[in-house]
Amino acid sequence: MYKKIFASFFGLCFVRVPGMKAFHGLVSKKSWINYPSEGRFWGRIKEASSHSYGTVRTRPLGMLFNIFGEPPKQEANYYSTLQGAAREQAEAALSNMVPSLSKDGYRIATFAGGCFWGLELMFQRIPGVVETSVGYTQGEISKPTYSAVCSGTTGHTEAVQVYYKPDEVQFADLCEAFFERTDPTQVNGQGNDWGTQYRTGIYYHTDDQKEEAAAVFEKVKARYRSPIATELKPATLYWPAEKYHQQYLEKGGRMGMAQSAAKGCKDSIRCYG
Repeated sequence: MYKKIFASFFGLCFVRVPGMKAFHGLVSKKSWINYPSEGRFWGRIKEASSHSYGTVRTRPLGMLFNIFGEPPKQEANYYSTLQGAAREQAEAALSNMVPSLSKDGYRIATFAGGCFWGLELMFQRIPGVVETSVGYTQGEISKPTYSAVCSGTTGHTEAVQVYYKPDEVQFADLCEAFFERTDPTQVNGQGNDWGTQYRTGIYYHTDDQKEEAAAVFEKVKARYRSPIATELKPATLYWPAEKYHQQYLEKGGRMGMAQSAAKGCKDSIRCYG
């Protein structure tokens, strides 16, 4: 039996069908090079085990999952190490709160656009944005870790939370900038990052934000023939990510090459540092 399972598994690695590059496409460059943990790998496996790609059903991957079991689910214990907005947001989540204003009175906006590193840097550069953080939202469990979210089993998506001054930048402008950065027609992913943890969304904190976002959505729909996959939903608990993820690209990423977060900067954003 095991020979059949593994033969089917390795055979799948080299099958090309409509909508599927090859098995290596399920595992992004980011997962192998930057984080050699089980997180993103198992996330790709689980994603593949529950979907059809063209005419090939990836049942062998589901069989492997039954053999090896689910990836471990840890509970985050790093919130005391966070600073600034991330620390404040952790306190809110731990208190089961979804605030619309920061402690200093800034408006709060939440966006999900695939890998949160590049999206955060984009928002950092926008005049009127006071502070940003990256984290996990729209999920089903409390205190999620990066590895747990990357497994695709928690329901969370990678997100960026933004503190902004509405007299300097309107929420609609932030939404427009978001859509310029993302492909809103891609389902459960952005670029080579696939999985529900990479789905895109705008999560409103107030009725005013909902109305402004809905108006931008209508404009965006007119630009595409394909349906818009980006979610428009109420904000839910937002769990800030681990400290090393915060302002990751500004700090240099894995290559130690810092990218400018200066307001108005137009430099190309290198997503993986």
